[in-house]
Amino acid sequence: MSGKNNRGCFTLPGEAGYEPLTLKMAEKWGADVIRDSDGTVLSDEILNAGYQIYSTICIIRDHNTWAKINPAKQQQCILSTQPYVAEGDTLSIPIMQEFFAEQFSVNASEEAFEYWQVIDRTTEEEVKKDNWVYNKETQEVIISHADAWHKYSVNFFVYRIWEEISMYNHTTNHWEKEHLMQIDPMYPETQEYLKKWMKDWCESHPQSNVVRFTSMFYNFAWIWGSSEKNRHLFSDWASYDFTVSPYALNLFKKEYGYSLKAEDFTNQGKYHVTHMPGTKEKSDWMEFINNFVVRFGKELVDIVHQYDKKAYVFYDDSWVGIEPYNNKFSEFGFDGLIKCVFSGFEARLCSGVDVETHELRLHPYLFPVGLGGAPTFMEGGDPTLEAKKYWNSIRRALLRQPVERIGLGGYLHLVEDYPDFCDYIEKVADEFREIKDLHANGAPYALRPVVAVLHSWGSIRSWSLSGHFHETFMHDLIHINEALAGLPFNVKFINFEDVKNGVLKECDVIINAGIADTAWSGGKAWEEAEVIAKLTEWVSKGGLFIGVNQPSACHGYDTYFRMAHILGVDEDLGDRVSHGKWKFNVETLNEIPLSDCSIKNKQGRYLYNGNAKVLTSEDEVPGMTINKFKDGYGVYLPSFEVSLATTRMLMDLILYCTQGTNKAEYITDNNKMECAYYPVSRMLVVINNCDTIQETTVQTEYGSVTVTVDAYDTVFVSLSEKFTL
Repeated sequence: MSGKNNRGCFTLPGEAGYEPLTLKMAEKWGADVIRDSDGTVLSDEILNAGYQIYSTICIIRDHNTWAKINPAKQQQCILSTQPYVAEGDTLSIPIMQEFFAEQFSVNASEEAFEYWQVIDRTTEEEVKKDNWVYNKETQEVIISHADAWHKYSVNFFVYRIWEEISMYNHTTNHWEKEHLMQIDPMYPETQEYLKKWMKDWCESHPQSNVVRFTSMFYNFAWIWGSSEKNRHLFSDWASYDFTVSPYALNLFKKEYGYSLKAEDFTNQGKYHVTHMPGTKEKSDWMEFINNFVVRFGKELVDIVHQYDKKAYVFYDDSWVGIEPYNNKFSEFGFDGLIKCVFSGFEARLCSGVDVETHELRLHPYLFPVGLGGAPTFMEGGDPTLEAKKYWNSIRRALLRQPVERIGLGGYLHLVEDYPDFCDYIEKVADEFREIKDLHANGAPYALRPVVAVLHSWGSIRSWSLSGHFHETFMHDLIHINEALAGLPFNVKFINFEDVKNGVLKECDVIINAGIADTAWSGGKAWEEAEVIAKLTEWVSKGGLFIGVNQPSACHGYDTYFRMAHILGVDEDLGDRVSHGKWKFNVETLNEIPLSDCSIKNKQGRYLYNGNAKVLTSEDEVPGMTINKFKDGYGVYLPSFEVSLATTRMLMDLILYCTQGTNKAEYITDNNKMECAYYPVSRMLVVINNCDTIQETTVQTEYGSVTVTVDAYDTVFVSLSEKFTL
């Protein structure tokens, strides 16, 4: 590509003690910014080398001295013990037995104790406080007048005495240093301390151009267990379970006019996982926390701006309460947002936020081991191959929607023994800058259908579930999101209120994917007749409704799938075991090749009225189906697991049901490859998504283009030059 820009838009993690390496890599990768990382500092030689400087702060940690003086201002949460069975009329429950003692310390203060609960899990009734006591010495709750052979659990407050991300970094990197505590800014005393600390920090860091908040105040829920056999008892990247304290609960009561109980957070020991539809109580609490985080966060951002520095926020770690897709986010005044990414949907998660600068923190991090504990920058690791695979997923998303910057995090000295990794990151940086320049000239060509993903959260959870891909891979929707992230469609996320309020006129395709009773399938939202009627009318006029796994599932109606009349498929829960089943033949649609697709069938599915075309089947049970309804279609998929073949299948399926047999331009004829076309630049970008050399032909408005691309590589084709336009 002519006029190639090979400098800028790259953030490098520097490291004192490795000044020559830092400056060498900054030159090689074309960095314009050098940053510190958790556990590293930048020396004067690096600070004075002429680069912009990002300084990382975690506003709620690194305050151990103050936290030790004010231990009651540490952050808290409510834990629920596992159920214990009473064998007689008394029962002792060791409340901390299953939890990581280095993470939690019991809060049995008078204020906190008001919210403790003992629950009979056999009846789900709360035990009267007259019938139990807490022994501080043994950390046991002793229940009297228990019912024999009933199960009991305890909801109790704890201080979180080791900040979770520091705890992870500490244990991963085998640090030998003091554990970092975390303080709660909900208290006025903490707020005054943090505002002064922020001013002092800005004054003592005159060379820092950007303050990178990591992130704001409250970390996602990450409860560690005492046993290494089950160290991570609960984690949810979007959970608000780590925002609660007795003080906050009392403020909530004053503002909202009702009290929340511990059980509203522990939810029978299941906690309020994001995969479940929210309750009014959960919604109100999220709003309460979001309002506070924005209000106080803005005060800190304003301080940063007063010192002529920019403020970026890291969209990970303590991000809870920030809600970048909430309409309040702009009130912070952030200049940029940074997201660590493993996959394409996470790149889209970052790129869609309304902020001036978007930056991706690429993987692998410069750590000895990765998040799963497998070796990376150590014996047995292959960081170059990891980088290729991660970039392979991220690149296809960046072709659809841009970000302004990329970079790395961690410990730069680890790259010294991996020159091939250093060379590959140089290639990635140059490639990224070329893609960014294309976006700057004009948006990529998009196919006509507008695709909307329908779930309970709607736009506030655009492109997200409750973690990274490797944490939520078992959910169909995360695979749908990953496939959509790089497809040439405009994508939006809607909820059931949006359906009632007219959003369907903006959509050509609706996808509803998930397990029954989850936020993603919709749960009780499907009880509303208005939702069913509006979707049915929309399909009848030409819409495409795609259901995956247990879409529209809801108990109490004539069909389990409320949209069975559109999908042509329903699920038998046992009440139709004596009913006849429609016979069918498996049909083939040449427009939707399925030979390489792995579509896992689900038992219990049956044809609703015999009209649907069955495209896959196993043991005489229908799998993938297409059902014509008036002028539109319903499509059912028993499962969806992202792969090169299934991603192409999803695109072909959408095009077949919305455009018939009309062939779309600017699509590769090889499903191992994808492309994006930028009309203003007249540039075609072709990418190879697999580990072997591939060839493809792309039909353009000017004629066909055949391209050969190396494994995981990218080719830029100027149509102006090829066709002398």
